[in-house]
Amino acid sequence: MIERYTRPIMGKIWSLENKYQKWLEVELACVDVLAERGIIPQSAAKVIKEKADFNVEQIDKIERKVKHDVVAFTTSVAEFVGPESRYIHYGLTSSDVVDTALALQLKEASNLLTEDLASLSAVLHKRAHEFKSTVMVGRTHGVHAEPTTFGLKMAVWYEESCRNIRRLSAAVECIQVGKLSGAVGTFAHLDPEVEESVCTKLGLRADPISTQIVQRDRHGEFLSVLALIAASLEKIATEIRGLQRTEVREVEEYFATGQKGSSAMPHKRNPVTCEQICGLARVVRSNLQAGLENITLWHERDISHSSVERVILADSTILVDYLLNKTTQLIERLFVYPERMLENLNLMKGLIFSGQLLLELTHKGISREQAYEWVQRNAMQVWVEGEEFKNLVLKDKEITQNLTLTEIETSFDLDHQLRHVDTIFKRVFGV
Repeated sequence: MIERYTRPIMGKIWSLENKYQKWLEVELACVDVLAERGIIPQSAAKVIKEKADFNVEQIDKIERKVKHDVVAFTTSVAEFVGPESRYIHYGLTSSDVVDTALALQLKEASNLLTEDLASLSAVLHKRAHEFKSTVMVGRTHGVHAEPTTFGLKMAVWYEESCRNIRRLSAAVECIQVGKLSGAVGTFAHLDPEVEESVCTKLGLRADPISTQIVQRDRHGEFLSVLALIAASLEKIATEIRGLQRTEVREVEEYFATGQKGSSAMPHKRNPVTCEQICGLARVVRSNLQAGLENITLWHERDISHSSVERVILADSTILVDYLLNKTTQLIERLFVYPERMLENLNLMKGLIFSGQLLLELTHKGISREQAYEWVQRNAMQVWVEGEEFKNLVLKDKEITQNLTLTEIETSFDLDHQLRHVDTIFKRVFGV
């Protein structure tokens, strides 16, 4: 399902057909404005708008001869238009068309990515509430720390997804600019007002200042957000991979009937979707490095960035679109095993309550250092002997002389540890 979604929609944005269509939209918007301002004849503009078209195969054929894609494009369009084509590309340089059209492509791609992020956030919202009170052990350094809930873990992912939506929105705002300022950005052939009018027709803002190109820090910012989104998805996938390990098995990615996990071991149920997400996220991050390298160009422009962008912008948006859909599907169909979570929570015989016990003792006036020593010596005994931590504490006279049975029971109370879950959910979800 994901493959069928990605290729015809996001992939189509980066097709030659759509790229040339965007170039034509820029050219026609310019023709409109020039005719409105009396710079070119209205009659010529009417003919151009009626006849203007292009042929991808012909453009390719012409480009093989002239070695210039925009020249090949305008030549193809001229073949459809006829003599009035002399007013096409009037006063423009190639980057006026290419960079302005690129903004239109990125805008289209970003609309899809925004929808993808909204879908992921909705699934995380739903499943976070589903497992809001599903208790599990929290881990730091891979070692049991203190109790948490699986809903809280998903709420962390939800909030991060919301931040990614805001980041993407800001990055899109940054790249939604066009330019028609000419070969070195001085408006030598067209007035700035023409640029502003054309950009307005196209739903863009005029870049306040440009050289021959829109400056590539804008695209670097966009790619950095895509890299952050990919990193967030890898973070989710890595956590699920860790929780799916056989020794843990608290969650598991969906495994379909008839699916095979290994060619050699029929028992295998591997986290292949998670591993795919983690692997492809590396590609998105590596594309960012190339995007950052594109910021530095010679003088008012060279073309070292151009060939790079033909790869990294298409690949990154297509990949992030794919990864967002994969992750949404992963979360939506995730198997969750609450019983196993409780089993693992109790695996270390109550050691996860040591921090609360330490605080109870300090509340009674015991120095933190002394309280830590008393709690730790019992905790270390659990590591070695496997006895219940609470039983050892109840036999420790120095602790029982300072804490009542009720106070010790409170130290080992899950409800006490997780009493603020509702508050955290209200802070994240607002309800």
